[in-house]
Amino acid sequence: MLFRSLKLMSMIAVSLFFVALATAQPTTPLETQIERIQRATIFVYQVQDVQDSFHITCVSSGTIVSRDGLILTNAHGTSQSETCPGDAIVIAISTDLQNPPVPLYRARIRQTDPGLDLALLQIVQNIDGRQINPDELALPFVELGNSAQVSLDDTLTVVGYNGLGDQPVQTVRATVVNFTTEPTGERTWQKLNVAVPGVMTGGGAYNRDGQLIGIPTIAPVANETSDIDCIVVQDTNGDRLVNSEDICVPLGRSINALRASQFALPLFRAAALNLETNLDFDADQTEFVASDEEPEVSRLFFSSSVNDAGMPTSIVTSLPTGATSLYLFFDYDHMTPVTTYELRVTTGNIPNPTYSLPPVRWSGGTSGMWYTGSDQNWENGVYDFTLFIDGIAQATASIVIGGAPADEATLSDLVFGLSDLEGTPLGNGFVLPVGNTASARFIHRNMTSEIEMVERWLYEGAEFYRASDPWSMDVFGADGARTLSIRDVSNLSPGRYRLEIYLNGRLAATSDFSIAGAAQGAFPQVFTDAHYTDGPTDASAAEAVTISSFSAGVDSLYAVFDWQQIQRGTSWTVRWLVDGTVFYEETLRWRQENSGENFLLALEGNPTVPDGTYRLEVYVGQVQLASAEATVGIGQLSIDRFSGTEGLQLRGTIIDTDTGRGIPGVTFVLLTEEFSVADFVWDSEQIFALATTDRNGFFEVDRLLEISTEARSIPYSVVIQAEGYLPITQDGFVVDAETENPLELTIYLTRE
Repeated sequence: MLFRSLKLMSMIAVSLFFVALATAQPTTPLETQIERIQRATIFVYQVQDVQDSFHITCVSSGTIVSRDGLILTNAHGTSQSETCPGDAIVIAISTDLQNPPVPLYRARIRQTDPGLDLALLQIVQNIDGRQINPDELALPFVELGNSAQVSLDDTLTVVGYNGLGDQPVQTVRATVVNFTTEPTGERTWQKLNVAVPGVMTGGGAYNRDGQLIGIPTIAPVANETSDIDCIVVQDTNGDRLVNSEDICVPLGRSINALRASQFALPLFRAAALNLETNLDFDADQTEFVASDEEPEVSRLFFSSSVNDAGMPTSIVTSLPTGATSLYLFFDYDHMTPVTTYELRVTTGNIPNPTYSLPPVRWSGGTSGMWYTGSDQNWENGVYDFTLFIDGIAQATASIVIGGAPADEATLSDLVFGLSDLEGTPLGNGFVLPVGNTASARFIHRNMTSEIEMVERWLYEGAEFYRASDPWSMDVFGADGARTLSIRDVSNLSPGRYRLEIYLNGRLAATSDFSIAGAAQGAFPQVFTDAHYTDGPTDASAAEAVTISSFSAGVDSLYAVFDWQQIQRGTSWTVRWLVDGTVFYEETLRWRQENSGENFLLALEGNPTVPDGTYRLEVYVGQVQLASAEATVGIGQLSIDRFSGTEGLQLRGTIIDTDTGRGIPGVTFVLLTEEFSVADFVWDSEQIFALATTDRNGFFEVDRLLEISTEARSIPYSVVIQAEGYLPITQDGFVVDAETENPLELTIYLTRE
């Protein structure tokens, strides 16, 4: 408990005052933070700036996540596309929570991930175009929470706007009923039991501690012929009419899916580092190549789980009562970053929003195999899954859950490699070196002599070998392990491969694998001589000597590697870490020649590359095939580099001692270190920061407190005043590196 009266306060030393603050309650309940969260929730207009007149093209919600105007929202409402053709971003903020937001700022995209449909914006100008120094902003903001700690049945509060910015900020209470996982990561989506308005896309969902743990997400569908909410609001073509010839602003349908906040972390980290990443400058590294072909999906099937390579473990046509895991797999082709895909699930012909997914941006590559599913109890019933691509139904698959376990023949997932003398594949399991043989190992159960097994091998999507034989019980038995091999005396070409195994015409096992690189035993050497270097130009850097330690203040880093026998179109991933933390990751299709030297990647600092230990990792599929590491400066980041803010955040609740209720309208003043309480005369030059409690007694100091060090102590003075209450004042309030950040206070005032 903090000070109950002015008399008590005067008896306690400054050090004791600080200890009391630091040991106050660790979190503030959501109810006392909701107004702060609402103030930090903004409305985003993507516009066309036509002679200083804004034509609205897309709208969405967003959330301020740092005091200097960094905003988290969806990418689809801020990036130019056919659906959202704007060229500028306007930010509207609630100055009065009972009224619509007011357009005050312009912003630019700071970081974006189109596939995950996430973007970080930075406020850079006033609405009239005057430049803003972000360091001078002191905006209300929210904290990013740990979405991995969200559990089923947790109650969340979703905050955002509806309409076209003509309504006040709204809140919706919802319960988490499911987690959907995709290849992008576990618990990709958090599913809610209620639907929120479509324009709340890009806003925030909060846990009971007031932390942002999810982003409501739904993408407008460009060519959808029904169920689209789109409004024409302006004369954008200059014909003095507002009709269908003008820009139609998509509002989207209702949302019951949240993108987990953990996927925004790399964007935050890259923004905190002020780094730009560039790939090889002489090659086309565009992931999605323009094509006349329409996006499509095919070959839908179900698996009870997914292995570490993102492949199905056991293909099923039904599941018994008590099933706890189910995944839908499908092939895709000709996809792009602006493709939308939607999954509609029905149970007994009744829509089942728990397992459905609203239209969202595509986050895979151009072609490959994808999955979506969840690990939780599935109730008995007939489930129908229908996939929509850009609003058009393309494929359907059904599965029955219920009854006793099926006693049918089954095959496990496939593991690939080079076989030893006993037929066991050796290697990493999914990337094989170039050679004349590839082998796959699997476990079989409940096989009989009546089963006809067909193996089908494909290269770059086309079948090149097929074999069909009755199952030999004498050789392989009903249960056991078996290895299949494919040979080519002239060597199997590098590229993407697939094996499908059918039992009596039913797909029983399938997996993709890659062949690339020269053989080093059973392992491939694809990327070699990975190292860091430097040079005055890109060309000279590619030829320069290896550098493992850079001096502080360097403005760029180069990473270089050679490659061999990797087919164009092969999926590969580049990942960058600093001090063991990922701040950049992107999966691409290989666009170079099959072999070559000096593939160049660059990290460019703004203005310099921060001190730290930088590690580059290169993958094919899920298999790491190269890495390089170098240090900059002292080889370690500053402590608060990824916090998104520098300094200490101070907030709390001011409570009536007698009633135990929060007191609205209390003034909390922090004076700069040059002034004491005795000097205070309400001169603005004396005030470091000022806050006023809301109706629940909650306050937040929007300006961060500077942290004292041994070399420099920064004492603040505190003045707390409210009509009808004894004031509280104190000199010498100090925070240091040991102080909990954010610092939460509970302060008691006594009536006069």
